[in-house]
Amino acid sequence: MSGDLLVLVESNTTGTGRLFPEAARTLGLHPVLLAADPARYAWSGAVEAVPTDTDSTEAVVDACRALAATRRLAGITTSSDYFVGTAAAAAAALGLPGHAPDAVAAVRDKGAQRRVLAEAGVRVPRFTVTGSVHETLEAAGSLGYPVVVKPVTGSGSLGVRLCTDPDETARHAATVLAREHNERGVPVPRRLTVEEFVTGDEYSAEVQSGAVVGVTRKHLGELPLFVETGHDFPAPLAPEAREAVTAAAEAAVRALGLTLGPAHVELRLGPDGPVLIEVNPRLAGGWIPRLVQEATGVDLILETVKAFAGRPSAPGATPRGGAAIRFVTAPGDGVLSHVDGVAEARTAPGVIDVEIYREPGDRVALAGDFRDRIGHVLARGDSPAAAAAAAAEGLHRIRPALLTGEEVPA
Repeated sequence: MSGDLLVLVESNTTGTGRLFPEAARTLGLHPVLLAADPARYAWSGAVEAVPTDTDSTEAVVDACRALAATRRLAGITTSSDYFVGTAAAAAAALGLPGHAPDAVAAVRDKGAQRRVLAEAGVRVPRFTVTGSVHETLEAAGSLGYPVVVKPVTGSGSLGVRLCTDPDETARHAATVLAREHNERGVPVPRRLTVEEFVTGDEYSAEVQSGAVVGVTRKHLGELPLFVETGHDFPAPLAPEAREAVTAAAEAAVRALGLTLGPAHVELRLGPDGPVLIEVNPRLAGGWIPRLVQEATGVDLILETVKAFAGRPSAPGATPRGGAAIRFVTAPGDGVLSHVDGVAEARTAPGVIDVEIYREPGDRVALAGDFRDRIGHVLARGDSPAAAAAAAAEGLHRIRPALLTGEEVPA
């Protein structure tokens, strides 16, 4: 077996996580997946996998030391938001490239992150951290409705809701505070952030080693939820707005100590300029790295692997049009009967990839977050607008059908 080792601590279950082993091999590295249940990843059979208690930093360090007994360990990373802290702590324990564990812990807690950013002069929404329904109602009343209520940890819009009155706020707060574990079975803090609702379009800055590579325009579903339904790259922004978004994102990652590897910085462009919503110490989800590569030639996954394996990383973008993605969302609750129009979507001019994530017979249920997405259409064009139009046309051709009520087989 040749090549230094790159350890991957778990992975995101959808999107680009499966591409990390390929990127490692491109650099002559041998990828090893540490996972509590490797079988949860459909691609795990194509990579060396070691069952590990990934909720335990000590267990991850022990597994890495065992692997390093016979081969050199070059680095540790993850594509999963939930295991960034574990990967950072393990890398620190083994003297490998990585973020300071304390910095990652502050970023992962949205309340702590907001406090660091506000102290550094980065504009963020007015907010309060709460631990009960009563505290949440008091905070909402003080901030003024509507307010955004969400858990202090998590990703993919899980548990995020716009609340417009005390009754709605109390119901949502009670629901989220009752959750003891996230969808991966990991214990979660029972605290919320209550924040002012910032109007304006939403964007994300894709950062690599402290510098913005580009800005993504994000499309959201209907309020009161914040389901991401599509992305355009690069975002159609005036130069002044792009510069302001870039400056805010780079100031944020400096303040948080995230100057190695990727960061996904979400902002809203409000009436008075960009307001930073949150910083994620990982690559963007939703296939945004693929959009960046199609539009610029920069492979953010490869650059991430380089960074955490101690290899030089200096991505240089070469603009070559635009790329866009639109997500196929479940039309309701039920059992997926079939999905029509996939072949027609693939023939739409500009469409380069169509994928359906679910199989006929799978049960689907609207959760109000990323799990509502059951497929995607990805397109490329001579401009961001052309790519967006192509992706929208491809999506228009796809028609999922559900069995509901008495139609559902027993």
